[in-house]
Amino acid sequence: MQNELTLKDIYLAQQRIAGLAERTPLLRSESLSRRWDCNVWLKLDNLQPTGAFKLRGAVNALLGLDKAQRERGVVTMSTGNFGRALAYAGQHLGIAVTVCISKLVPDNKVAALRESGAQVVIVGDTQDDADIEARRLQQEEGLAYISPFDDPLVIAGQGTCGLEIIQQQPQIDTVFAGLSGGGLIAGVGLAVKSINPHAEVIGVSMNQGAAMLESLAAGQPVQVQEVASLADSLGGGIGLDNAWTFAMTQRYMDRGYRVDEQQIARAMLHLFNHERLVVEGAAAVGIAAIEQHQIDLRGKQVALVISGQNLSNNSFAQACHLAGEPNYADL
Repeated sequence: MQNELTLKDIYLAQQRIAGLAERTPLLRSESLSRRWDCNVWLKLDNLQPTGAFKLRGAVNALLGLDKAQRERGVVTMSTGNFGRALAYAGQHLGIAVTVCISKLVPDNKVAALRESGAQVVIVGDTQDDADIEARRLQQEEGLAYISPFDDPLVIAGQGTCGLEIIQQQPQIDTVFAGLSGGGLIAGVGLAVKSINPHAEVIGVSMNQGAAMLESLAAGQPVQVQEVASLADSLGGGIGLDNAWTFAMTQRYMDRGYRVDEQQIARAMLHLFNHERLVVEGAAAVGIAAIEQHQIDLRGKQVALVISGQNLSNNSFAQACHLAGEPNYADL
């Protein structure tokens, strides 16, 4: 890693993004606290203006561009949420945004990208294919490339989520968050462990296509096959030339878990039934991991990052059927 991020970078990001990205609530879950005999807090980043935590890093990255880069515009690859966040921030800052996505991105996220003002390029069957196209546009059209995770400004922006958790409940000792490219875990881990080195930071991925977990097991970034999942926003690789998040995840994540589709569905339906939250699969993987792996949390202060709510009707219906509650699919 060429330069090391510090807690100061996250504090600076917190100041920079105020006004475009929200300071989201951290609310206690009575149902989960009773279920696991601990205190469970839900970090509601699904309440960001674009419906996901990604807005934090997107705003910080765009505000870090120089004037010439802003005038040329930016390009990224995305599974949907980061592209939407970048487009939203770009509209507010007067910066043109192009988003490259694969055919696996759900239709509702494609529509949201276009509604947010992004130029959308759909190419290939994987996030790696979309990344190749984004890099081509960077070279041929002179656009500034912004990684959705492997970028220091993006990581610092996502780290503000962890900083807020500690500011809102300083006694938190365990944090669960979705694990994909590693931008969220890297930033949250840096923030939380810089303030409380004894806190545990736990990442969760879906069973298949868990790129960061596969890479950590191999000791280096590796490619994985992408498959459709309720946790679609956790799909994609981490990049074979990963410069930031692989090393930071190694350093700041204590444990990583995989969860199956049925458990993700059950977690989504728990949040709907007990918390009245309609969230995408990636936002529910913390609950899924605790249930599937029977993680003992008795007496702990636990924060779950509820990362986003950008799911389609079809995804919610699929979750209902997998969780054994098909009647909800008609709501």
